[in-house]
Amino acid sequence: MNLSVNIKACRFIFTIVPREPLILPSYKGSTFRGAFGNVFKRIVCATRKNDCSECLLKDKCIYSYVFETLPPSDTRIMRKYKAAPHPFVIEPPLEKRTGYTPEHEINFNLVLIGRAMEYLPYFIYAFEEIGEIGIGKGRGKYSLKTVKALTNDKLPYSIIYDSNSKTIKSFECSPQIISFPDCQVSDNKHLSLTFLTPMRISYNNALTANPEFHILVRNLLRRLSLIAYFHCDVDMTQWDFRGIIEMAKEVRVKQNSLRWFDWERYSARQDTRMKLGGFIGDIIFEGNINPFMSLIRVGELIHVGKGTTFGLGKYEVRG
Repeated sequence: MNLSVNIKACRFIFTIVPREPLILPSYKGSTFRGAFGNVFKRIVCATRKNDCSECLLKDKCIYSYVFETLPPSDTRIMRKYKAAPHPFVIEPPLEKRTGYTPEHEINFNLVLIGRAMEYLPYFIYAFEEIGEIGIGKGRGKYSLKTVKALTNDKLPYSIIYDSNSKTIKSFECSPQIISFPDCQVSDNKHLSLTFLTPMRISYNNALTANPEFHILVRNLLRRLSLIAYFHCDVDMTQWDFRGIIEMAKEVRVKQNSLRWFDWERYSARQDTRMKLGGFIGDIIFEGNINPFMSLIRVGELIHVGKGTTFGLGKYEVRG
């Protein structure tokens, strides 16, 4: 049986220009996500409560939805969990440069999923405010120059916001179509993936450093089904996840060039340093890849694993 769902997700490119020297860490995901969270709450939170779960406005609050993402009280899934997957991903610059001057433009990406796209103006305003407050060591200031949107895979990015007009142009993102099996015909028996940021995926309640294909598929299915349910009003409970995973077990690892990358961030909320290591590098799978390709492709956009809002779990299909 062929199953298909559509979810809305769109990638936006933010271009910022330093107004003075900026000093950022080599991996910038925590810096951008942390600054965004603080400013976003200041912009939209009406009660200034530390715990959204105790707030009377939590079911209608933009901050609670975007940043805390509490499951609705009437949810049919994840009843035992305190939070659902967030509807956004911040993709920091992958370059390891740490020093920037006004001669350097900096690009980072924002992926918004489902209803979160309605709140794009809040994201744009938040990142403009961060530029006024400053970011990184020494709180260097920047200006938000443009925001571009990839509205269709076959079209180039289009500018939907610039610092001169201060207006957001209307746009419409094509839905991401995920089918199983994927109906596209191909004779390709190999899948080459490059993991660009630390990938933290679990199997049997433990992080894995050497992912089999079925482990990647398990994590993709879990993330996609929860995102679809909570943010896109799409129910995937009719999908035969067990059958899909059994098929995925027939795909083998042909070549593994992965390595572990340890990354730490400081959590102001918990007042502690947290290790968020994961594997990066290249891997080649061999077998009946075709049925899984639309699932793999959407994973390129929404990421997979833990820490996606920091930009973790980013990979690309090669070849």
